[in-house]
Amino acid sequence: MGKLNKLTLASTLLAFGCLIAFPDSAFAQGSGDVGQVENFIRNVIQAIAGLAGLIATGFFVVGGFGYITSSGNPEVLDRSKRTLFYSGLGLAITVGAFVLSSIVGGIASSAFGG
Repeated sequence: MGKLNKLTLASTLLAFGCLIAFPDSAFAQGSGDVGQVENFIRNVIQAIAGLAGLIATGFFVVGGFGYITSSGNPEVLDRSKRTLFYSGLGLAITVGAFVLSSIVGGIASSAFGG
């Protein structure tokens, strides 16, 4: 894939990722409550996890396309396998971090009476 095609793919994924990750409008609230900070942090974590999932999906597509079109070329095949492996690893780390932050947030919420 050429440099321009990769840049176009990355900018398209980023544009659609922003639409998916930031769907709600943010409005100012009257009272400064701990629950609002918790909701803000939860929304930021969800947005980052969604964007990371979208980027990992894009790398899965790029790696799969390279794997299919490698035509037996060992360098391209190896690079595509590494792309698929590392995108899967990144997605697993992202999901693990999201689950861990949800667990810690639930424990902290129940501990502080939120």
